[in-house]
Amino acid sequence: MTNLAGAPGADTLPSRLAWLWAEPDVVLLDASAEGERLSGRIRILVAMLVAAIAMFDLLTRKTPGESLGWAVFAVVGLAGALGLYGLIAKGFYRPWLGIVTSSLDVSVVSLGLVAFLVAGQPELAVNSKVVYDAYFLALAATCLRYEPRICVWSGTLALLEYLGVVSYAANHWDLNTPQAGMLAYGPFSWHSQIARALILIGFSLLTAVIVYRAQQLHKLSTSDFLTGLHNRGYFNERVREEVIRARRHHHPLAIGMVDVDRFKHFNDTYGHSAGDIALQAISRTLKENLRLTDVIARYGGEEIVIIMPETGADGAVRKLEQIREIVAELTLELPRRTLRGVLTFSAGIASLPDDGEEVDALIARADARLFAAKQAGRNRVVGPHDHSGLRASQELKVVTKGMEKPEGA
Repeated sequence: MTNLAGAPGADTLPSRLAWLWAEPDVVLLDASAEGERLSGRIRILVAMLVAAIAMFDLLTRKTPGESLGWAVFAVVGLAGALGLYGLIAKGFYRPWLGIVTSSLDVSVVSLGLVAFLVAGQPELAVNSKVVYDAYFLALAATCLRYEPRICVWSGTLALLEYLGVVSYAANHWDLNTPQAGMLAYGPFSWHSQIARALILIGFSLLTAVIVYRAQQLHKLSTSDFLTGLHNRGYFNERVREEVIRARRHHHPLAIGMVDVDRFKHFNDTYGHSAGDIALQAISRTLKENLRLTDVIARYGGEEIVIIMPETGADGAVRKLEQIREIVAELTLELPRRTLRGVLTFSAGIASLPDDGEEVDALIARADARLFAAKQAGRNRVVGPHDHSGLRASQELKVVTKGMEKPEGA
C-alpha cells in the first residue's frame, strides 16, 4: 500500500543516497540563508585576522617564506568576503549561492598554495603547516549552510585542488633535494600527501553527516508526525516572515484554511485509523499539487493551513478548487475495505493586501470564509469574490474568529 504519510521507501542504498540529487529542502532555505549571512561575517573576520598576520610576517621576517601565502590568502579572501557579504546583506540568496561561496573559500586556500609555486618555493606548497590547515576552516564553514551536498562538494573540490598543487610541484621540482632549503619543512613523500588527502576526505564526510543529522532533527521539530506536513509552530514562524516579505516587496500573498467535511462522522463510521489514513491522503494530495514554495501545515485536528507566496486570492481559489475536485475522487485503501469518493473539504481564502496586512487579520479572514463555506453547504472554496451560497462577503461581517464550526463540520 502507498505510504500516505510520505515516508521514504525501502531502505536501499539508492534511497539512502537520494539526498545527493534531491531538490533543495524548502524547510531549510531560510536557515541556509541565515547561515550564509553568518558565514559571510565570519569570512570577513577571518580574512582581516589573516591580513594582520600576513602584514606582521612581511614586516618582521628577513625572507618572505610562508608569509607570501598568507598575504595572497588575506588579500583575495578579504576582497571576496566583502563583495559577497555586500551581496547577501542586500537580501540576495539562492540555493546555489552556498556552493559558489564554499567553492571560493576552498579555492582561496588553494590559491595561497599556488602562490608558493609561483614564488619558486614548492616545499611550502606541499608541506605548509598553516595554509593547508585553512582548508579545514573552509570545510567547517560549510556546516552553516544546512546542506550536506555543499559539504561533499567542497571536500571534493579541496581534495582535487590540493592534489593538483602537489602533483604539479612533484613533476616540476625535485622536492627531496637539500638545495635551496627544500628539506627545511620536512621531506616530501607521497605517503604523507595521501594521508593529508584522506584527512580532507574524512573531514568533509564528517561535516556532511553532522549537517544531515541537523537536518533530520530540524524536520522532526517542525513536522507533524501523522501527516508529514509542517506543524503549527513552524507555520506561525513562517507566516510572519512571508507577510513581512510580501509587504516589503509589494507582492501578493494568499492564506488558505482547509477543513475536512464531517470528519467526526467519518471517524465514528469507519474508525480513527481510517481517519488517520484520510488525513494522510488529503495531506499527500495537497503536497503533490501545490508548489515547493507553498507552506502546508496541520493547524489542528483535521484543519490544514496553507501559505501561498506570490499568489493572489483568485489564483489561490482556482488551485484549491482543483485540489478539492481531486480529493472528492480519492480512493482510500483501508485494512478491510476500499472507499472511493467519501472525502470532501471546505476552504476559506484570504489575501494580502486586500484582506489586511497583518498576520492575525489574514488568518481571521481565511477562517471566517472557511466558516462561510461550511454554512453554504460544505465541499466548496470561498474567497473574497465568492457570490454563491451565503455570499461570503456578507457573512464575514457577522462571523468572528472565535465562532465554533457547525456541529459535525
